[in-house]
Amino acid sequence: MRFLLWGRLVNTADMGLTASASASSAEATNAVELTILMPCLNEAETIAVCVEKAQAFLRRTGIRGEVLIADNGSTDGSQAIAEQLGARVVPVPSRGYGAALLGGIAAARGAYIIMGDADDSYDFSALDLFVERLRAGDELVMGNRFAGGISPGAMPILHRILGNPILSYIGRVLFKIPVRDFHCGLRGFNVEAVRRLQLVTTGMEFASEMVIRSGLEGLRMSEVPTTLRPDGRSRAPHLKTWRDGWRHLKLLLMYSPKWLFVYPGAAVTALGALLMALLWFGPLALADDVVLDTNSYAAACFMLIAGVQMMSFGILARYYATLTGMLPRGWRSDLVFRLATTDTAVRAGAIVLAAGIAIFGYALWAWSQVGFGSLNNAPLISRAVLSGLSFIVIAIQLGFGAFMIGILRIPLATRAPQT
Repeated sequence: MRFLLWGRLVNTADMGLTASASASSAEATNAVELTILMPCLNEAETIAVCVEKAQAFLRRTGIRGEVLIADNGSTDGSQAIAEQLGARVVPVPSRGYGAALLGGIAAARGAYIIMGDADDSYDFSALDLFVERLRAGDELVMGNRFAGGISPGAMPILHRILGNPILSYIGRVLFKIPVRDFHCGLRGFNVEAVRRLQLVTTGMEFASEMVIRSGLEGLRMSEVPTTLRPDGRSRAPHLKTWRDGWRHLKLLLMYSPKWLFVYPGAAVTALGALLMALLWFGPLALADDVVLDTNSYAAACFMLIAGVQMMSFGILARYYATLTGMLPRGWRSDLVFRLATTDTAVRAGAIVLAAGIAIFGYALWAWSQVGFGSLNNAPLISRAVLSGLSFIVIAIQLGFGAFMIGILRIPLATRAPQT
């Protein structure tokens, strides 16, 4: 907004409109620098102390700011308490942690936002490090509770030992984001930069989505130590350990098709192909009482089919995510666009289909040579039947997947890179 106002000032000055220039200059001078945003749902017990601490921080530092409460439908009078203390309350009818924050971000007047829970678990009177990093140009500044200190009883032991560390580690591995506390509720960010991310999740997984999208879009990120204390509420928290943990993990995986589909699919495909090769000519004895034979060969064929299907899902997912803007373009996506077209996939399917028919035809011919009798004593024929049918199934998958690529390309053609 300040840049737009500045731009308007320059234009009007060129036109000689000094009065308009003065008004614009005054508006820029009075612009809000910082919004301290708190999502709220029935926080009457703690909202007052949170608002008071936030206002005390603004007074102490001289920052021109506002305290904004994104109310998610409180029925305990939280809104009135906040308004009486000078906070601005914005009602957000869509329920959910993420929905409340999205409503608050849309309504914020500041150039920067520092958000945190309204349960008095974070200290809103000590936000200096966040402001320092934001003013230095960082676009997302994450609090790190593990670096700043977690008071006894402030975080369930399961979250502290397993949940947060494991999910944060997965996030770092999948997205190469140097953030060690993905789920810290106290964080600051450049408003315009985060609005451009077009975040959409409405639940607790919003915390992960903001970090993931910021990393994918190349936002400048940093971490500062922050403390976590036991909240001041007498009721149970809104966070549900297993439900919300699963939603965070699910989001991490859905934003990484290569880890969700391609890498596991490639591993399953390779293992299935290796096992088929080892068992093609006969049983494989692993020990005196452990022998892999026809049933194991059938399992290997199923693994091959499943692995190819998983990799196909990965290609389709990456294709769609790139076209819709969910994931940015990169050399991998460019390779997918260049190679994974309807025509190339159909050709690949046709080659695999021809191979499957040939192998299955050989099996039928070999079966005819033994009078179409029992195959119990003809393991090679059984393996040829399984292999031929497997290749045919894979060819069908590739063929229909090829047309799915074409269907995705039609309505989104204007966004697709040229191939």
